[in-house]
Amino acid sequence: PRKVRDLASLSFVEAKANAALLGPPGVGKTHIAVALAVAACRAGFSVYFTTLDDMVRNLRAADEIGRLGRKLMHYLRPHVLVVDEVGYQPLERAEANLVFQVVSKRYEKGSIILTSNKTFGEWGQVFGDEVLATAILDRLLHHCQVVAINGPSYRLKNRLTAIEGSTDVA
Repeated sequence: PRKVRDLASLSFVEAKANAALLGPPGVGKTHIAVALAVAACRAGFSVYFTTLDDMVRNLRAADEIGRLGRKLMHYLRPHVLVVDEVGYQPLERAEANLVFQVVSKRYEKGSIILTSNKTFGEWGQVFGDEVLATAILDRLLHHCQVVAINGPSYRLKNRLTAIEGSTDVA
């Protein structure tokens, strides 16, 4: 809670630093990222929210029609870029290179808030290349507050209680 309250001060946005929210599915990473994005908007910062999958798909499509530079600006222009669900789908090398471009061009120029269900040690598998993952992490983590969230899934909490309490078997 202390780390989240510290992030809510938005000092990391003013410093053009990053925030990484790590943990298993359902622990509230996206919820916190959205709350930080709303707080940033209320404080006058521009914010863009996307999933990693959507960002990569949009960048690939733009690259195919010769408009990569223009599309990159969508991810480079805002004060805060929120990238949700890093690691849910593995990326091809060309896709990982597009992510590197975004991270590299935003480095020390704008903040990134990311959520991931993978530890940083697993990012080589996500990006399909250990060296590229290391280069991305080097830039992301140089100025970054990392919050590791553990615990049961909020989504399944009530559902599992209901299932465990039920004597009927379907």
